[in-house]
Amino acid sequence: MRLIRGWFAIPLWKRVVGGLLLGVAIGLFWPEAAGAIGLVGALFVRLIKMLVVPVVLITIAAGIATLGDPRRLGPIGGRTVGLFAVTTLIAVSIGMATGLLLRPGVAMPLGGVVPHPLGPPVPPSEQLLAIVPLNIFDALVRGDMLAITFIAVLLGSGSVLAGEAGKPVVALLQGLSAVLLHIVRAVMEVTPFGVLALIAQAVAANGAAVFVHVGWLALGVVLASLIQMLVVHAAMIGLVARLPVFRFFRGIVDALVVAFSTASSSATLPVALRVAQDNLGVSRGVASTVLPLGAAIGKDGTAMYVGLLGQFALQALGIVPDATMLVTMLLTGALAAFGTAPIPSASLFMLAAMLSAVGVGAEQTALIVGLVLPFDRLLDMTRTVPSASANLAVATLVARGEGELDVARFRGPVADWDRER
Repeated sequence: MRLIRGWFAIPLWKRVVGGLLLGVAIGLFWPEAAGAIGLVGALFVRLIKMLVVPVVLITIAAGIATLGDPRRLGPIGGRTVGLFAVTTLIAVSIGMATGLLLRPGVAMPLGGVVPHPLGPPVPPSEQLLAIVPLNIFDALVRGDMLAITFIAVLLGSGSVLAGEAGKPVVALLQGLSAVLLHIVRAVMEVTPFGVLALIAQAVAANGAAVFVHVGWLALGVVLASLIQMLVVHAAMIGLVARLPVFRFFRGIVDALVVAFSTASSSATLPVALRVAQDNLGVSRGVASTVLPLGAAIGKDGTAMYVGLLGQFALQALGIVPDATMLVTMLLTGALAAFGTAPIPSASLFMLAAMLSAVGVGAEQTALIVGLVLPFDRLLDMTRTVPSASANLAVATLVARGEGELDVARFRGPVADWDRER
């Protein structure tokens, strides 16, 4: 019992890194054992495949259902949701473009994985028709991600529009989302063993060269995050709100630091509320409406990462996407990011939804997840920063449009929190 308690007392990311290192050692020095532990990797694959459908269905529906408060559906809420939808789409596009330019997954060795045959191309008209399933339950059983996403949007929207009658459904969705959170946490405990098995097999077949590509992926995350902040968010402040861009970023440094250190939009919220009001001059009413909503649906960093990781996965699997696939990945990635649940490495589950929508199998997706997961904590910290920046940029823009921004305070000195304490 003491050994078990000691195991769970170690942070999960440390256990995952330990599994990664042991997997590399086994793959390099005892490759025969890599095949013997293949069953563990297969179990990890099945667990991921098992969770993808309920996670996508429930989290997207529950995310939309959070808008059920009538106060959030007013003019401020509508403008906020619209702005977040735009920044999310742009973020997915930037992630995909960065992946296509850097090509971090090209020639990446993945053990015995072979290029995935996608079959003959499906006309765009048929793909559009397939979004609306003839049978909801059949779509769920088959794991048709485009149809499941459509069902989730309808379920979440219907529960909002139903008003009082829909509140039990909203409560059910939120309860199911909380239950899924604990199930995912339990499944994540298998991750160190799954990573060990998958990495051991990959290294045994190809050597340690697989990690060079992860370094390129990390570079892509950093570059795409900077582009999203210094181009998209800066344009929102400088060109649309007509406010000094440097002063905006200087005023939100505290929130960005907390976002990076905690890798959590929710944990960043108290600091974001403080800097929005005291440094940016956003009124209390706008800040208390926009920022909590942004913590729930403003996921620029996740959207960017899913787009980048999707291209990384296709390149590693030897798949060349056509225009229809890229559009499908753009829309699926944006919707998935919009409803991403606040669970560890949730974006990796959303990657499965995106890749499934373009025909990539769960086994191949799980291998990509197993390779990236050991490094996901640091990548998660990085991609949380543009999400925090987006929330504050949208809050500033909404306040400016509503006449609820104290421009003098925005242009004034930044509050010195250390001196005030």
